Amino acid sequence: MSADPRDYKLDLSRAAKAAIGGDTSNLGPGQGRPYLSVHFACCGAYQRIYRDADGRQYQGRCPRCARPVRFAVGPGGTTSRCFTVS
Repeated sequence: MSADPRDYKLDLSRAAKAAIGGDTSNLGPGQGRPYLSVHFACCGAYQRIYRDADGRQYQGRCPRCARPVRFAVGPGGTTSRCFTVS
């Protein structure tokens, strides 16, 4: 197998900032976009539900039956990261 003489360099730093909606400097190593772990009791499935770009809610669907779920972000909320939806 011969080596490819072309040198490809791709800067993804701007894409990462856009994906989480802001500056990534406050995130530690291995951290990315915030998510919730959701167990859908309807189908016995787990799914990560990611926060939307404006940071106001977490929105997703059951991976098997497509049941929608929405978690609002706001003052007086919870610090829990894992939820069961029945």
